[in-house]
Amino acid sequence: MVRMDNIEPEKETEISASQKMLSAVSGSLLTSLLVTPLDVVRVRLQSQPAISNVSPARPHSVSTHIPQPFTNLPPNLGVTACCKEVFWVNNNAQYCLATPTTASPTINGLSHTSTTSPADCAVDETRRKNFTSTLDGLRKIARNEGLPSLWRGLSPTLVMAIPANVIYFTGYDSLRTSPHSPIKTYVSDSYAPLLAGSLARIAAATVISPIEMFRTRMQATSGTGVFRATLSGLQDMVAAQGYTSLWRGLTLTMWRDVPFSGIYWWGYEATRNTITDMRDRRRGRVLDPQRSSTRLRSQSRSKENHTITLVDSFTAGALSGAVAAVVTTPFDVGKTRQQVLKHADDIAASAGKGNAMVTRPEDRSMPRFLYHIFRTEGLPGLFRGWAARCLKVAPACAIMISSYEIGKKMARNVNERRDGRVET
Repeated sequence: MVRMDNIEPEKETEISASQKMLSAVSGSLLTSLLVTPLDVVRVRLQSQPAISNVSPARPHSVSTHIPQPFTNLPPNLGVTACCKEVFWVNNNAQYCLATPTTASPTINGLSHTSTTSPADCAVDETRRKNFTSTLDGLRKIARNEGLPSLWRGLSPTLVMAIPANVIYFTGYDSLRTSPHSPIKTYVSDSYAPLLAGSLARIAAATVISPIEMFRTRMQATSGTGVFRATLSGLQDMVAAQGYTSLWRGLTLTMWRDVPFSGIYWWGYEATRNTITDMRDRRRGRVLDPQRSSTRLRSQSRSKENHTITLVDSFTAGALSGAVAAVVTTPFDVGKTRQQVLKHADDIAASAGKGNAMVTRPEDRSMPRFLYHIFRTEGLPGLFRGWAARCLKVAPACAIMISSYEIGKKMARNVNERRDGRVET
């Protein structure tokens, strides 16, 4: 048995910042293409309100007295388009109330009375727009809006993911390994990933916050002409509130992404270290737990082939990503609802229909808003869309980190051959 701490570590070949950026870009492209449909469903699930106290029965009559105000009606009931297209033209009402239509056709000389309800259209529209699960959302969007709608927001996702991941991953590596990093100097190896991941995410989120806002609004909208409508809405918002309004969702993003990144990197490094240590023990190598083993583990990984690097990083990334996604789902729910509501407010304000006097739960701070969701909807409300989020985040983290690690390994091999340290 060989004690690895008695072996003098070799100096690793350095990887340039441009090589790390290229590794991050390749992972971003692949990840965005694969997981965007799940992200679209996640946003739709989280932005649709809980439907309660609404009878599933189809209405057969409506009295002449219309109750004021409407109560217990879901904001996304989905009948507006139906009313506009079927009942009358130029209708801008949010809800549509219809009485049954009675026809008396004559068949074989006999008069028959049949009743049809125009509100059937409203019921169908409601069922079409409300999702009960991730699979139900994928199926309904593909069937009712077309398969390309599942990749709605892909363009801003790519524009956002590439610079975000370049800043995020290269920033994390620098904070984690650079000799000039205060984290490497003053923080223990056990907690360094948590702090470095959080700080790297803050930097990345600040840069891409405007694109994140555009993408979320675009994915939360159904119908046609979504890109132009969303862009027009942002232009109106900037004209009314200034360019700083593009960073209005930054605080919401921080509530979700910073805890996620800290938990993810903490879990990733712990899982990867466990896998590496188990493999080294099978090979008869033992690490001294009293000594810092980061450099020794890094040296051990540098000697592994591409397949082992891919499997180890993919496994660790998927596991840590899934755990971090579940833990931070309430923050994701709160962020999505508040951001989508602000989008609706901007549309109302541009139409001169703003209602600044109404105080809504979504206007509260994140902790108070999450508490409101818990009181009114329970834990299911806080974790709505968790399956879609995990199905998106776990493979996304696995693909991204494994692509990044493989890219760095290939770059290191190229540099070693260039320096003559590897025989070819």
